[in-house]
Amino acid sequence: MKELAKEFDFDEIVDRLGTDSLKWGIRDGELPMWVADMDFRTPSAVTEAIIRRAEHGIFGYSVLPKRWYDAYISWWSTRHGFAVDASWLVFSTGVVPSLSSMVRRLTAVGENVLIQTPVYNIFFNSIVNNGRRVLESPLVYEDGAYRIDFDDLERKLSHSETTLMILCNPHNPVGKIWSREELERIGELCFRHHVTVISDEIHCDLTLPGCGYIPFASVSERCREISVTCVAPSKTFNMAGLQSSAVIAPNLFLRQRVSRGLNNDEVAEPNAFAVEAAVAAFGFGAPWLDALRAYLAESRQMVEKFICERVPQVDCVRGEATYLLWLDCRKVTGDSRRLAAYLRSRTGLWISSGEAYGASGAGFLRLNAACPHSVLMDGLERFARGISLFLADGAVENLK
Repeated sequence: MKELAKEFDFDEIVDRLGTDSLKWGIRDGELPMWVADMDFRTPSAVTEAIIRRAEHGIFGYSVLPKRWYDAYISWWSTRHGFAVDASWLVFSTGVVPSLSSMVRRLTAVGENVLIQTPVYNIFFNSIVNNGRRVLESPLVYEDGAYRIDFDDLERKLSHSETTLMILCNPHNPVGKIWSREELERIGELCFRHHVTVISDEIHCDLTLPGCGYIPFASVSERCREISVTCVAPSKTFNMAGLQSSAVIAPNLFLRQRVSRGLNNDEVAEPNAFAVEAAVAAFGFGAPWLDALRAYLAESRQMVEKFICERVPQVDCVRGEATYLLWLDCRKVTGDSRRLAAYLRSRTGLWISSGEAYGASGAGFLRLNAACPHSVLMDGLERFARGISLFLADGAVENLK
């Protein structure tokens, strides 16, 4: 796999300053390693497809051609062994708009939406901003890894006002790939307690080499019939700004409700480049993705080795997916919000506080390692220096 990574230049440093980048809207001297956005160029096939479309010169209203459906069907069949029917697919401009729309469509105001924390912070926004209640079923962290507390999960799913669960598969930020057995058990519990599942699978392609993920809807007939799945080429191929995603909804009743909601919310119409980019990515991006996964595996190893040797007060949580590393800093401090702010102010390193992902994230930090290795090493050196300074300042404070 290392040889494969050399076919593409992931070591190239691309200057993103001045490009209206959310990630790179920084102060002088800062290094952003927070939001889930990669510093690698998207596959050339995607860029070429966009250029061809742009050269036409007319950007009127667009429709979804058969090749868009075929691209999703082929990718999920070939890469993930999941047979998707074209009728199940609904276009959306993004996973987050889809989540918020479906929360509104599939639940009533005041009902519970269950999430497994620590989890992607925008889940909270999609629930709370729509007048629903967050119901957390915290994951259990032990021996350097996370697992599901199924007793707690069932107790909360059985609540009469819990009507929806948002599953993160693979899980962001802890990098966990759920097993078939775990997913099947979740599906059985949700079926038993009449809870619909939204499975956010946007990170599904970013697994370590040799590790695959299992689509929730592929596990069993019950999982398929009670769920809708959010997928996209955006995280996989670094093209979130092109606003192209899909919802997979096998159950006709759920699909009709979801489709109506997305259309009512005006997030179901593709822009002129969304189709071409997705078709090119899924059609020609596999070699690039396999090389990327090999490169990111090296990145993860670099982080784990560096922290073990240079920052022994911090532990790397074991993960099999995403380019996001979840760092246990509780031996340093239980206040990760303060620690993240300190690292940024003293070293310029901008990483995410774990508290954004739920109360159980206190004491953890999330590091985005999707950048050239030279940049990653810069970030790690800043991290080591910042932790050392933080501990020294704390020792001084304790002496006062």
